[in-house]
Amino acid sequence: MDSHHPMECCRETDHGCDPFVVNIPCAARHNHNFRSALWTGHHLQMTLMCIPACCDIGAEMHPDTDQFIRVEGGEAMVRMGSCRENLDICHCLSAGDGVFVPCGTWHNILNAGNCPLMLSSIYAPPQHPKGTIHHTKADAECEEH
Repeated sequence: MDSHHPMECCRETDHGCDPFVVNIPCAARHNHNFRSALWTGHHLQMTLMCIPACCDIGAEMHPDTDQFIRVEGGEAMVRMGSCRENLDICHCLSAGDGVFVPCGTWHNILNAGNCPLMLSSIYAPPQHPKGTIHHTKADAECEEH
């Protein structure tokens, strides 16, 4: 048995496609980037996100990717719908809550608290290039356009 603590190797490194054990809430608390790819495999990917107070991830839709988003710390509001202009599904979220977002569904996660919102997100198939790190939302938007 390896006595190496899983959290010692989680900082700003994509650990896919190797087998990997991690305490996800702890890794999320240590992530201060808007988005960091934690593990990218052939068929799924996990990223960690840190959303500042009064900010959001931005309305988005993945046509070919299912997504699971989990609140690891903080308070959030999720909005989802069939188009960017009609995000009529709305729920408040707190630590431990998760959201399943089917491909083709528009969605946005808003930080509803005064502290940074810590999220983990699983994409199947992967959505971002292996090793992706976006320090800010502006960095992410610049790379995506």
